[in-house]
Amino acid sequence: MAASNQQLTKRMRELGLTQEELAEAMNRAIEQVTGKPGTVSVRTIHNLMSGRTRWPQAKQRLALEAVFGCTTVELGFVPHARSVADPLLPKAQHHEEEPVLRRNFLTATSIAALTPAALDAAGSSGRVGQSDVNRLAAQFMLIIADDNKTGGTHHVEEAALAWAQRALHLQKTRPASQRVRGKLYGLAAAFTGSALWAAIDGGRLDQAQRHLKEAVALAGLSGDASMQFRIWGHAGALYRHMGQYTSALAADEAAKRTRAARDPLYASLVHARTAVHHADLHDRQASLRCLGLAEAALARADTEAPRPVWLRFYDSAELHLLALTATTTLGLWEEAEAHAHHTLARLRPDMKRNRALTLAYLAHAQLGQREPEFAVATAHGIPAEARHGRTARLLNSFGHRLHALAPHAPATREWFEKELL
Repeated sequence: MAASNQQLTKRMRELGLTQEELAEAMNRAIEQVTGKPGTVSVRTIHNLMSGRTRWPQAKQRLALEAVFGCTTVELGFVPHARSVADPLLPKAQHHEEEPVLRRNFLTATSIAALTPAALDAAGSSGRVGQSDVNRLAAQFMLIIADDNKTGGTHHVEEAALAWAQRALHLQKTRPASQRVRGKLYGLAAAFTGSALWAAIDGGRLDQAQRHLKEAVALAGLSGDASMQFRIWGHAGALYRHMGQYTSALAADEAAKRTRAARDPLYASLVHARTAVHHADLHDRQASLRCLGLAEAALARADTEAPRPVWLRFYDSAELHLLALTATTTLGLWEEAEAHAHHTLARLRPDMKRNRALTLAYLAHAQLGQREPEFAVATAHGIPAEARHGRTARLLNSFGHRLHALAPHAPATREWFEKELL
């Protein structure tokens, strides 16, 4: 008897996906590439979960990667002996067709291609039902995956807003049950929250304030405590970037009052964020106390419990990243460096934006310990495509600190020579 695929089952549980919802999301991804609806069924998903299918067909593999934002191997599948090639393709085509197919998937399942108009083309009409909700939820997963990779680009912000409007359009113009209406408001809040976060991450704070007002209203209408928690968390981040640190703490308190915060995982996240905001107010004792509370709560959390897709980012790596942020603000450079290394060791491969941020913070921590050579080498390790938003701002301040602390060091000259290229 084949062993069940525990990794896939775990990922589905993390995202709160049923077998029906995963099949729907995969079919939507396949349709964007081929122009025809996918044929993934609940039976297909059962075979994938049960281990009966050890290595899916090429289109199914790439659809799985688009939905989950990780490789098929990371989802627990085992390649055949001919792993570099798909057994369904003739040998002469192995090295040509699958890379092309992969590029097509990466293009077609990006949030630029998955537009609300494409959803309309799927033929959805009449009463709004769970299938419509599932389609929107599949797009939200892609928004989250794109944000994890690229950070707060206009691309992410605009796509998220378009999908929020789609959810609201369905809610306003089509009959639906009260339960479905609540889910549509929740999805509209989810998309608007992603636009809000993208604007914050990209430093577009005026737009972010407008998104926040809309997101708070939509989250309230949805009655979804998890989404309300998420939006208050983004509010805290916005207030922090605006220099309104006491308002950031007030947003943390609002998040703590939601029902979602009874879950230790949520509680850990809000404690860690509160630690950052206390650090902004130079309250070292309160900041370190909150980090301790965050660590203790995370240790109590049932990480196998089903939770919303947006919360999947929070794990021990994210806790150390928030601790890194707090200790950097407090000037605790040795502690900051330790947290940076813990973060880098635990980060999932798809969290590319966070890896760049962590390296930028690590460079600051090394510079704070008067190690400009190590600091510059670390900063140079950040890919050019990741140098935007918060990472770009951190690197800009790094350059100023480097010049102030070690103006005549060879590493300083090397940094500015390469930056001017």
